Amino acid sequence: MCGIAGIYNFRGTQAQSVETVSRMLSSISHRGPDGFGAYHDGGVCLGHARLSIIDLSGGGQPMSNEDGSVWITFNGEIFNFEELRAGLEERGHRFRTNSDTEVIVHLYEDLGHGCLERLNGQFAFAIWDTAKRELFIARDRMGIRPIFYAEQNGAFYFASEAKALFATGHMERKLDPLAIDEIFTFWHTVAPRTSFEGVHELPAGYYLVLKSGALERHKYWELEFPEEFSNISFEDAMDELKRLLIDSTRLQLKADVPVGAYLSGGLDSSVTTALIRNYTGSKLQTFSVAFEDGDYDESPFQKEMAKALGTEHNEIRCSYKDIRDNFEKVIWHTEKPVLRTAPSPLFLLAGLARKTGFKVVLTGEGADEVLGGYDIFKEAKIREFWARMPESNLRPLLLKKLYPYLPAFQGQSRFYREAFFNSGLTAASDEFFSHRPRWATTAKNKMFFSEALRNEIKSASPESMMRLTLPASFKSWPVVARAQFLETRGLLAGYILSSQGDRMLMGNSIEGRFPFLDHRIVEFAATLPLHYKIRGINEKYILKKCMAPHLPPNIVKRTKQPYLAPDSKSFFEGGKSAGYAEELLSEKKVAEYGYFNPRPVAMLVNKCKKGGAIGFKDNMALVGILSTQILHRQFVEDFTGALPLDREKLKIVNEPVRA
Repeated sequence: MCGIAGIYNFRGTQAQSVETVSRMLSSISHRGPDGFGAYHDGGVCLGHARLSIIDLSGGGQPMSNEDGSVWITFNGEIFNFEELRAGLEERGHRFRTNSDTEVIVHLYEDLGHGCLERLNGQFAFAIWDTAKRELFIARDRMGIRPIFYAEQNGAFYFASEAKALFATGHMERKLDPLAIDEIFTFWHTVAPRTSFEGVHELPAGYYLVLKSGALERHKYWELEFPEEFSNISFEDAMDELKRLLIDSTRLQLKADVPVGAYLSGGLDSSVTTALIRNYTGSKLQTFSVAFEDGDYDESPFQKEMAKALGTEHNEIRCSYKDIRDNFEKVIWHTEKPVLRTAPSPLFLLAGLARKTGFKVVLTGEGADEVLGGYDIFKEAKIREFWARMPESNLRPLLLKKLYPYLPAFQGQSRFYREAFFNSGLTAASDEFFSHRPRWATTAKNKMFFSEALRNEIKSASPESMMRLTLPASFKSWPVVARAQFLETRGLLAGYILSSQGDRMLMGNSIEGRFPFLDHRIVEFAATLPLHYKIRGINEKYILKKCMAPHLPPNIVKRTKQPYLAPDSKSFFEGGKSAGYAEELLSEKKVAEYGYFNPRPVAMLVNKCKKGGAIGFKDNMALVGILSTQILHRQFVEDFTGALPLDREKLKIVNEPVRA
């Protein structure tokens, strides 16, 4: 895993390009502290910050083919590179390294942009074709690895993080009001929109081509559900899912450094850990986060699983103070507002892995989206059933079974039915039927928006932007399939894999790998009948059945508990607020930055100080407002750029290294 950066300068000089790329790499050195390289060809310059995982001595970048006509800077891993390499060697290609990076170069020589179809991995890369004078930039199917870009003053810039674009000194730094609107609706921006005006994110499954100053964007992969689901038997489906999971895990263990695993105590990470332990024979170290607040702590389940599998287990305990002390660092890395503090403990967890001597960890992300694990999918099923008889008092009672860990949902009050689940109930054909209650609840916190912000977004519609991302066949899919798409293409890529994943991991120079997000598993799961994934309201049914022999019964039967962390309590422990929170949430600063209405924010802060925050809504509002204020201070007000790397640290390749 690495950081990449580069410039396609339409009228600049190569010397300026190299110096600028040096500053860009300096700003994202946390992504790749093991070495820095740059290649220049006129106004084109590719940069690379390396986190060495495979071919530790020979995998430096940027890297070329035999004659130096094709150059690449690459962030990620290609898990099937050994298989691809064998085929390339049979066709006459000659390799000088043992890296997966060189495989992409030679595959591009054979297939051009079509090389993407053959790659099994998580990646963002840029290829400069010197003969075509063409820059080719691509991102993996699931959006695991990030890539951002911008055009400014006759130049095209790209990098793994937006801060590297700002480090050029050529980009205006301004938060995008429409991005704030989207985050306070969906929890994430809708790619290509980012938090910053003028900065774009390449969507998952897309590639860019830049030639002669013209930019083209193309989709090469999409998550699709079939018109008719597979008629495969449940037993055969279990066998195939298990086979794919074993193979994916085996492939993702490839590394020339030790590989560990996260163990949350839930089903998904337990499955990943069990597969590593039972099917690879690897001696395994596991990592987990425990909370001092017992309402969030899952450490008994983590320890049970670690004991059952005989792993060497490492734990970090997270307090309110730990969350608030690290929250500013978290926002520096997320580069976007967040509505929950959940990334903070994961930042600390990645730090633990790094301190223990690891550079790579496998995690269970993606299983919920791919195999129907989230409550929102079961909600959609129940609400669709309820919608057939909207006046029923019995059908909505099924919802109580979904939330045994939320006492308010267990009472007889009609509040949650009327105020939450009933949102959009009578429009089951609506493409956003499954997500209406969630989005409506989140959007209520727009009440804190300032008049100025409201004026800037008044003609915009977040849902219109989301609608543009939908496949043509989307409306014909069942409600649960549509919900899975929205979670996978939206929340997974836009929040979980970024704010909770890549950014927290790479902030500590750790590479995360996600066996459930092997595109073969994603594509196979999409063909399965929905009742294989959700049986009644039993989520991830097929996964539980096929993995039950390898897991403790308590883990398999355990009611799913979503990963959460303390929110407002972390900033107002004992009625006192963290210093930066006190300042940034003050009426003076709120008015100065201009995104929120000072007086309602002051009332919310006072409420949280007294421990009176009510449920998710108040906590989301507080964290969302604070993180937006922090983001403004870090990137708009105080950003000072980055100094170029020390000359001796940056290896500049002016001539190709020939085989």
